[in-house]
Order: sequence, then C-alpha cells, then structure tokens
Amino acid sequence: MIPLLLCVAADVSGIWTGQVTTRGGTQDVTLKLEQQGTKLTGKLYDDRGSSPISEGKAVGDVVIFVVAVQEQSGNQINDTRLRYTGTLRGGTLELARDRESSTIAGNSGGVFQKSSAKQLIKLKRLY
Repeated sequence: MIPLLLCVAADVSGIWTGQVTTRGGTQDVTLKLEQQGTKLTGKLYDDRGSSPISEGKAVGDVVIFVVAVQEQSGNQINDTRLRYTGTLRGGTLELARDRESSTIAGNSGGVFQKSSAKQLIKLKRLY
C-alpha cells in the first residue's frame, strides 16, 4: 500500500504589512488575506487605495494571486495586472511583484508590457 501524502497549506489568513521600494520611493503595503483550503481572497492596500485580489491560491508555503490596478503614466491611465508570487518563511510573507500586462484604460487597443524588474516585498503578520 502506498501512503497518501497531502500538501497542507499554511494558513496565511490575517493582516500583513510591509514596504516595497519603487521608482517613486518607498511605499507602504498592507494585505488582508482570507484563506479557505487552498483558495485565497482579500484586498491589497497601498498609497493608491485598495484593490481586491483574484486568482488567489495557497498551496503548502507558496502563495499566488493577481491584483488589477490603474496606474498613471504621464497623462495616460493604464489598467495593469500585477502577479504576486511568494512563500511564507518563519512568520514572514516574502512576495515578488511582477507586472504581467497593461492596457490603456478605456481603450480597446492592444495589450502592452512594460519591462520592469520584479519588486520584492517582505510582509509581517499583524494578526
């Protein structure tokens, strides 16, 4: 008989806070996460306001989710998808933020991608 191994997700539910360094300086970031099994929902709060997370998963110590935000580039507003991937390590949630795509808001034009480096974020759980 072969034993069945289950990958139990660490519970990442709660309020997480940290900072990310961007071209514009240091930005405070807060996550409110709710986990049910491997499904992850919640909101991201930063200097621009709040945005719901989507496509959220927590498997083992790995966390993945997407946030859709509007960003200003000059006098143009872009709808942008940011993918967050990371791990829970000893009470710290370490995430990498990667810009997946951007489109000009209100325009049915094509998707364009900006070549920006991944940004690393370390968050600590408040509760």
